[in-house]
Amino acid sequence: MKRANWRSSQDVKRAYASASIIDAERAVFNIKGNSYRLVVSINYELQTVFIKWVGSHKEYDTIDVRTVEYGKQAYQKRPGPR
Repeated sequence: MKRANWRSSQDVKRAYASASIIDAERAVFNIKGNSYRLVVSINYELQTVFIKWVGSHKEYDTIDVRTVEYGKQAYQKRPGPR
């Protein structure tokens, strides 16, 4: 990522086809054959990637990928059905 020159989420997808684009700023990367997930926030203007969360695939299923923040690991559970 150090050498990346991403200007949009489309650039991320071109570089990492298996990445999941969550919204204009968030993306999820599969690590080690999808055993782990890395959630990041990307500031395209500053060319900076912020790690928001990293954990196992099983742990990933317990978080809200749109709101999870690094250090607030009391896994922010996804809202249940209404």
